[in-house]
Amino acid sequence: MTLYTRFAAHLDAALDTLVASGDLPAGLDRAAVTVEPPRDVTHGDLATNAAMVLAKPAATNPRALAEKIAAELGKLEEVETVSVAGPGFINLALTEDTWRAELSAIRDEGEDYGKSARGKGVTVNVEYVSANPTGPMHMGHCRGAVVGDALASLLEFAGHKVIREYYVNDAGGQVDVLARSVHLRYREALGVDVGEIPEGLYPGDYLVPVGQALAQEFGNIYADAPEAEWLALFRKSAVASMLVLIKADLALLGIHHDLFSSEAELQAAGKPEAAEADLRARDLIYDGVLEAPKGETPEDWEPVVLPLFRSTRFGDDQDRPIRKSSGEWTYFGADLAYHYQKAQSADALIDIWGADHAGTVKRIVAAVQALTGGKTRFDVKLVQMVRLLRAGEPVKMSKRSGNFVTLAEVVNEVGKDVVRFTMLTRKSDAQMDFDFAKVVEASKDNPVFYVQYAHARIASLGRKVAEAGITCSTVDLSQLDTQELALVKLAAQFPRIVDTAAAAREPHRIAFYLYDLAASLHAAWNMGKDDAGRRFLIADNAELTCARLFLAEAIGQVIRNGLSIMGVQAVQEM
Repeated sequence: MTLYTRFAAHLDAALDTLVASGDLPAGLDRAAVTVEPPRDVTHGDLATNAAMVLAKPAATNPRALAEKIAAELGKLEEVETVSVAGPGFINLALTEDTWRAELSAIRDEGEDYGKSARGKGVTVNVEYVSANPTGPMHMGHCRGAVVGDALASLLEFAGHKVIREYYVNDAGGQVDVLARSVHLRYREALGVDVGEIPEGLYPGDYLVPVGQALAQEFGNIYADAPEAEWLALFRKSAVASMLVLIKADLALLGIHHDLFSSEAELQAAGKPEAAEADLRARDLIYDGVLEAPKGETPEDWEPVVLPLFRSTRFGDDQDRPIRKSSGEWTYFGADLAYHYQKAQSADALIDIWGADHAGTVKRIVAAVQALTGGKTRFDVKLVQMVRLLRAGEPVKMSKRSGNFVTLAEVVNEVGKDVVRFTMLTRKSDAQMDFDFAKVVEASKDNPVFYVQYAHARIASLGRKVAEAGITCSTVDLSQLDTQELALVKLAAQFPRIVDTAAAAREPHRIAFYLYDLAASLHAAWNMGKDDAGRRFLIADNAELTCARLFLAEAIGQVIRNGLSIMGVQAVQEM
């Protein structure tokens, strides 16, 4: 139990006491009651809105109710002072010993500090990356990959069971284009002069070894054969080769999925038909005609009867076709069946999508609501593209890929940890610039460096204390004063940050918090430059040094725990 959950329990007990005394009616909804740090630190350590939330349903004055709640909370040994502010906010200042106890808890719990049971074992399927299997990963995929992976780790840390899934879009026309591109490279490997890659095919050199492997396997059997004889075979081989590339690229980022689901296999198994039958049985799919396109109607437009999903019942602005006039599945129809499958094995679904898919969010949210009867929470997190810069100038395209910068090129240049941390330094739906010069800059303005440097400083302190011949078999935390305990107060917010970030599905909050924690550590460290008495290592005062080392290592533990959620290694030296 964290400090915040413990005080939430104390508050519940205080409210129960008031119910028993008749000062509060029984059965009031307490869901909106919070215990959190006050916005102004001068107001104390904790604040609660309990009186403001409960006064109206209790038909009482909020300030009068606040005074009664404050009187109960003031009886706690951990509370130094309690006060009522404004119309009924309650502020608590805790004893220094309470913060020293929390510091010990951080060290005792170690890697588990900040973990919670909030998720209650609820299974969440997080689907991310899901790039078309037509080539290596490029930086357009990177941000969504990192956000999805960090979110999955965050949810696990908060007590969820997580399924990390990649949806392989291997049933569309782009995969046929891939097969034709590979066939060209196959003929090239056989010695045919193919000239320049025709427009409309994939030009990247990454397809050369795929063509060579097929030439070695089949010789010239398919060199001049009709497309119908080799298309399916080359498509299957090309997709398999691209998935090997994709998995290798993701591994560079430390990303590994639990499940790769094939769209082609989904369709072959009749899952779209099953979803359609289910929804028709519930009158959620009907045969109808789409409205004509808005504005001037094209001359070749004709009304066609199509199977339509009643997405307007669930907040969409029009009903959506699940099949084309040819009988093929629309993208939405196939996607509907895929989510139907995912919902069978998870209690909640999260999709990480590029911002260019924003227009399709309403319809798929409507579909999941229909398919699950509204029982499955479904979130779509939109991720904006990343603009690559080098000293402020746009980065040129990659020769190997043909028309994009590969993820591998970027990771190999600046490192996995820099890429991952940087991708989480802004909210996912905000625009981002990735400047190769700035992300490796050793300055306060570079969050990656600033947080890593804080951990490295703490690690160096441990080494220097040992070199000074100081051993810390016992530690007296009463040596720590109010200024030093301010660091503990910030570190103690980590479990709460984890809970709120998991609830909001926003892993970037961990990065923001770590930057603030690192800044406070650096500020405390730098005080020693002007005042020798504020140094963490004081050679002739082992007792104080050990207490400060204990504090620093606890801060280091919180930094490591946060970085582990982000998939970033905590460095020992820089």
